[in-house]
Amino acid sequence: MAKGEFHKMHGLGNDFVIIDARACSMEMSPARARAIADRKRGIGCDQLILLDKSEVADVAMRIFNPDGAEVEACGNASRCVVALLKQDLQIETKGGVISGQLSGNDVTVAMGEAKFDWQDIPLAFAMDSGSLPLAWEELQNPMAVNMGNPHAVFFVDNADAIDLARLGPIIEHDAAFPERVNVNVASVDGNEIRLIVWERGAGLTGACGTGACATAVAAIKQGKAQSPVIVHQKGGSLSIAWAPWQPVIMTGSATYVFTGQADWDDFG
Repeated sequence: MAKGEFHKMHGLGNDFVIIDARACSMEMSPARARAIADRKRGIGCDQLILLDKSEVADVAMRIFNPDGAEVEACGNASRCVVALLKQDLQIETKGGVISGQLSGNDVTVAMGEAKFDWQDIPLAFAMDSGSLPLAWEELQNPMAVNMGNPHAVFFVDNADAIDLARLGPIIEHDAAFPERVNVNVASVDGNEIRLIVWERGAGLTGACGTGACATAVAAIKQGKAQSPVIVHQKGGSLSIAWAPWQPVIMTGSATYVFTGQADWDDFG
């Protein structure tokens, strides 16, 4: 597959290059993913999404961060794939099979169940995932949640006052998180949450779907808010509904930007 079509989309400003490789398979290496995601020398995106055939769902979705690492889940990308293919879908990801439905101008995705066992996060050793005995300056005792990928959620009085650009990479790479971790800093006001996310392998992001899900679940589980919760991020807002032992339901926008053609051999 030397030459092919790609689609540029975003969910709340979290932008993606989506390549549909179902008709013609495409090799994707970390180096090629990094080259495509590069905003100066490539196409540029927060994540590269590769669609493929699936034996257990309507489509398989592979997700690559700008550093070339393949990750398990991406909520904003899931909504974009449903909007791109213009139909309700079962989507196979490395984090499990999720379902998405068109909902007027928005897309609703059932993200699967949140997981809380320390082995499922995963953590380096047994700890209470509801309040990890860990601290990084003013960020203390996060709740750990797996939403197909690992998250640490910190509740603070003012999320905007935290220097997450500095603390985010320190927490992401802490030895307590053997697969690294997404870092969520949130302030709760009633059933509304202000959220800032340092995304594993991507850095500060305008919106993170799985981060919004993890943070909403943590707020509901800790009694700080009641479902459904509205999560506000720099790029926009998501509605998150959750009850124990049930899938996390996320509703939000998915925007088509443009389509293009590329010679993939140019990217390694």
